[in-house]
Amino acid sequence: MAQRSGKITLYEGKHFTGRKLEVFGDCDNFQDQGFMNRVNSIRVESGAWVCFDHPDFRGQQFILEHGDYPEFFRWNGHNDHMGSCRPVGMHGEHFRIDIFEGCNFTGQCLEFVEDCPFLQSRGWAKSCVNAIKVYGDGAWVLYEEPNYRGRMYVLERGDYRCFSDWGAHSARVQSLRRVLNFF
Repeated sequence: MAQRSGKITLYEGKHFTGRKLEVFGDCDNFQDQGFMNRVNSIRVESGAWVCFDHPDFRGQQFILEHGDYPEFFRWNGHNDHMGSCRPVGMHGEHFRIDIFEGCNFTGQCLEFVEDCPFLQSRGWAKSCVNAIKVYGDGAWVLYEEPNYRGRMYVLERGDYRCFSDWGAHSARVQSLRRVLNFF
């Protein structure tokens, strides 16, 4: 069973100032908790979290691991808008992901058990990944650009037959890394 717990504190002001919202599990709408959608700093006290710029776990994703994020650009945000968050399900310490060239697990396949800052350096001929299988214990983050840059997508154990299954608008993936959970 996936471990889905932790603590994240969201602040309206930069450098952990202003009103705050403490979250210990899934929170599908910050406004329902009396907190506006303006988040300028975040402290992750335990667990790994995926935050979304819209309510109901929709929109651009941001992965946040243990630590302090005093300003929104520290989590790769382009503004202070955030609407929901949830802990990332963690199962243990064994990581494995298979990426596929075609939808429905067709075409070239490549397996990873470690982080990869640039897929093409490992023999992946394209800048696109159309299907993924996540095995093992841990979650992964996909990035649209090399060196863990650009839009990010969090994938937990399971089969993703097409890029839309992980919430992407395109199949562009150029780097990936494991989510390392600290409690």
